[in-house]
Amino acid sequence: MLRTAILAAARTPAVERLLTNASVARNLVARYVAGDEVADAVRVSRELIADGLAVTLDHLGEDVEHEAAAAETTAAYCALLDALAAAGLAPPAEVSVKLSAVGQRLDPQLATENARKICQSAAAVGTTVTLDMEDHTTTDHTLDTLASLRRDYPDTGAVLQAYLRRTETDCRDLAHAGSRVRLCKGAYAEPESVGFETALDVDRSYVRCLNVLMAGDGYPMLATHDPRLVAIGEERARWYDRTPDTFEFQMLHGVRPDEQRRLAQAGYTVRIYLPYGRDWYPYLMRRLAERPAYLALFARSLVSSR
Repeated sequence: MLRTAILAAARTPAVERLLTNASVARNLVARYVAGDEVADAVRVSRELIADGLAVTLDHLGEDVEHEAAAAETTAAYCALLDALAAAGLAPPAEVSVKLSAVGQRLDPQLATENARKICQSAAAVGTTVTLDMEDHTTTDHTLDTLASLRRDYPDTGAVLQAYLRRTETDCRDLAHAGSRVRLCKGAYAEPESVGFETALDVDRSYVRCLNVLMAGDGYPMLATHDPRLVAIGEERARWYDRTPDTFEFQMLHGVRPDEQRRLAQAGYTVRIYLPYGRDWYPYLMRRLAERPAYLALFARSLVSSR
């Protein structure tokens, strides 16, 4: 129920105005977001890579309403990739792209072509793109776009969400050689007909999907902070005789940094999902929905500001 309320707040303009104008919210966001500008993204990426971590960068923003905004987001990604290359941070830094941020709801074909431009820029500097997954209404188009992009850019990464009932089948379809697949739990409000409702059912689905990916010939990217699921990932890697260069763990910037370092020191690739930009409100609300316990951190920030 709390998760549903948080996701509803994410779509409420009055709540967004209140939080985005509050300095305390900015203080909280600074823990999870690199900053507003490309320079901030490059600076934090450099720090993480120096610590032995890999990075995937998300230019914050989604559900654009005009073609000009989609073009602006596309250009922002291309500029980011150029900046990463100039700083010597590609390929350990790649980018994650939401198709809704490059025009998916306006014109699916426009979004596909804009994503292709970003892939072209990434390939030119020697790194990769991962297509973020959004709510279930966009899943088919996102996977169609993935298939189209992979014809020219075969290392384009996919994201699959364990809370969708269809995901185990999608994992089987994508667990082939050369296929990079990020498996996460998912953070959108979905009807019971398409998504699992309880945390236990989502966890069970995650493990089933993890097994499919680890047993396959692709490159699994296990995106989770759950200690049980991390431990299962380590155990399944041993079971399937996977070496550390054949899969990776992924975690959000600012969440469980000690565990990120532990895994990296154990020889695993650990990629940090690093958002940057001004449009941080929807991102923060989905993080709160994933783990309502984060609300306690926000509440402490409110108290300490007075």
